[in-house]
Amino acid sequence: MGFENEKNNSILSKLATNEEHGENSPYFDGWKAYDNDPFHPLKNPNGVIQMGLAENQLCFDLIEEWIKRNPNASICTTEGIKSFRAIANFQDYHGLPEFRRAIAKFMEKTRGERVTFDPERVVMAGGATGANETIIFCLADAGDAFLVPSPYYPAFNRDLRWRTGVQLIPIPCDSSNNFQITTKAVNEAYENAQKSNIKVKGLILTNPSNPLGTTLDRDTLKNFLTFTNQHNIHLVCDEIYAATVFNTPQFVSIAEILNDEMSHCNKDLVHIVYSLSKDMGLPGFRVGIVYSFNDAVVNCARKMSSFGLVSTQTQYLLAEMLSDEKFVSNFLAESSKRLAKRHKHFTNGLEEVGIKCLRSNAGLFCWMDLRPLLKQSNFDAEMSLWKVIINDVKLNVSPGSSFDCQEPGFFRVCFANMDDETVDIALARIRRFVGVKESGDETTAMEKKQQWKKNNLRLSFPKRMYDESVNNLSPLSSPIPHSPLVRARN
Repeated sequence: MGFENEKNNSILSKLATNEEHGENSPYFDGWKAYDNDPFHPLKNPNGVIQMGLAENQLCFDLIEEWIKRNPNASICTTEGIKSFRAIANFQDYHGLPEFRRAIAKFMEKTRGERVTFDPERVVMAGGATGANETIIFCLADAGDAFLVPSPYYPAFNRDLRWRTGVQLIPIPCDSSNNFQITTKAVNEAYENAQKSNIKVKGLILTNPSNPLGTTLDRDTLKNFLTFTNQHNIHLVCDEIYAATVFNTPQFVSIAEILNDEMSHCNKDLVHIVYSLSKDMGLPGFRVGIVYSFNDAVVNCARKMSSFGLVSTQTQYLLAEMLSDEKFVSNFLAESSKRLAKRHKHFTNGLEEVGIKCLRSNAGLFCWMDLRPLLKQSNFDAEMSLWKVIINDVKLNVSPGSSFDCQEPGFFRVCFANMDDETVDIALARIRRFVGVKESGDETTAMEKKQQWKKNNLRLSFPKRMYDESVNNLSPLSSPIPHSPLVRARN
């Protein structure tokens, strides 16, 4: 098989076969473990529970009810068939005008209607992945760099780097200040790049944060807008989690800061990436949006959108749905309420066994602190712990190192992509893992850690747990390649 791969690589392009895609990481290996042994309450109750996928499935019922009430919104129904030919025929890459208007209005709704968006600046892309790559192609050349606070979304390596050839320069954030981005850290990252003769083209902010689930406040956004303007570099704000805020403080869009700072900044340097994958829970619809305040970028991005358009049938349906203001208002309010309830239930369950999470107010996940469970404070120990959680606890959670976290022991765990019963099963598995019984033994993991320190002991698991690979899939059984970590075990 190794010879066959080498032979194939020799006849393929360097771009297609290089290692910059980013899927050679534990983040994607966890998905593979789930795909190989997926949990099902009846068919496979001992399977792996998927907690590594940031999907919002808590309000599907609201969307399903709307579709039933509005059969004319689809061209594939008796009521909607009259529009079939017009929608099935060729449409240009500007998109349906009613779709762009509906998207702009929805973006206003998700930002509390404190700002307005121009439909003429709405550019389509194939999901947030396509939107991220499109904006980078517009702003930078191969070899240029963007600063990005870490920990950051692992697939940025694919979305932003793989085909564009740009570099990502991490801005380290740590637990000493709850992973907040500091102006000092941004300046240091920029200055170090300058010393290394790296051309920095911009700063990328994910707000609300993935994986932290936190939002940036108004003053922080102003500081970074000032920083990028002073250095004449771009500010790209990934705001795809805008409507997942379920607690205070409220989300502040960079568009609001531009309104506050109209006379003090160059709007041509500011761009927003958006999607319906998280706020509406529709990743399969592949709706990505580039919204730029720069006319030239809008024009360039629109040309590039030819390679990743949203299907006209999808545009047609969503234009109807998102134009229903009563539905949208109810959906956003109910989604926030359900996310808050699920977040509280899940984090309370973790706290009962002594596991803490970073305090968050947005997103579909928690930043879980498992440092007390590490055998040693290093990334090898983090990987060992992760393997136990995958292989024996049967939970796919994502290790912090795959998010470029600088401290070992943090894990992202998703809570909105499953039903209530599955959440409780996951919590029960965690409870058993840390050694707290359903009743009787109320000793928490943190208390046990203190006992271990006192007795000069460390968490110890059977050697078998560390020697096993995540799974024994052959290279042909999954489109996702093995990571070096998994490959080394085979």
